[in-house]
Amino acid sequence: MLHISSLFFLTGGAAGAKPLVSVIGPDGSVGLPPQRRLMRVGMVDAQGEPGDSLAELKGHLQGPLNGLAQHVEASEALASSGISHRSDTSTTATQASGKPCQCVATDATWTSSQRTAPKCVFIDLGAADGNTLIRFLENDYGVVSNCPSGGDWEALLVEANPRFKPQLEAISAEHQGKVQPLTTTAAWMCEAQTDFFLDTVNHNVNYWGSSMSSTHPDAQRSNLTKVTVNTINLMRVLHEQTIPADHVIVKMDIEGSEWDVLPCLAQSPDASLVDILFVEIHSIDWQLGQGSEATTQTQLDMALAALRAANVSTPAYSSPTLLERVGPRS
Repeated sequence: MLHISSLFFLTGGAAGAKPLVSVIGPDGSVGLPPQRRLMRVGMVDAQGEPGDSLAELKGHLQGPLNGLAQHVEASEALASSGISHRSDTSTTATQASGKPCQCVATDATWTSSQRTAPKCVFIDLGAADGNTLIRFLENDYGVVSNCPSGGDWEALLVEANPRFKPQLEAISAEHQGKVQPLTTTAAWMCEAQTDFFLDTVNHNVNYWGSSMSSTHPDAQRSNLTKVTVNTINLMRVLHEQTIPADHVIVKMDIEGSEWDVLPCLAQSPDASLVDILFVEIHSIDWQLGQGSEATTQTQLDMALAALRAANVSTPAYSSPTLLERVGPRS
């Protein structure tokens, strides 16, 4: 069960202050810019100046360094298990059988964000009509006013079902400059075009069975009604739209495609930009990988372990649990 009450955003430290170190430790200070992290353990003063105890600082850095080593080991083990990724400049493809394109975990042509002021960044993969963003703004994922830089935040809403385009664009207009809707766009691990199968039968639950997978039961009940959509690369989004000092929340509810995307994310150097990953794991049969390209349960477990080693929090999550806890929308 998802215990949302245990989640929080962290505050403190002057905006724009010079960072001392660029690490994120496993001590509960996820997502903090370095000064604010060290202020919580008494290592710097309000101006970001170092404290007196070098030995204490070394002790607090040892955990993150160990975590980095664990992440490297887990990523190498994942790669040797048969999950491959590309690291080149060819990031756009057209659909072939199975996966529309292969994992692109990193790319030298991607441009890092030049933003300096940290904020909360909410990346909603499978945004539907924006219902999860509403929960975010109602503090169900943490107190928004506690986001860095005086409560600053932005949201990226990724949704492939064209049915929800008007709602998401309306939300964007309501929150000018803070909400970026990517409609008729599917969350994935590279850039391509793909078939997206529409759930046309689950009217009371936001047609939640829409999927890239033709094997999804709701897609089949909907007579495999499909549209063509673009895909985005989650790793590129992280690289280009977030900075290490942000508090980054990724919600991933993509009806089986997590089996394809998570191993790619686990091999990406940008995975450590994520502070909290809420992922709903669906049936292994709904992934797009087939035969030797399919992700096994062991490989998925290894991917999640690699993410945790990179200090990505992965609490248990499911959409029905969230809806049950907070009640229906008014």
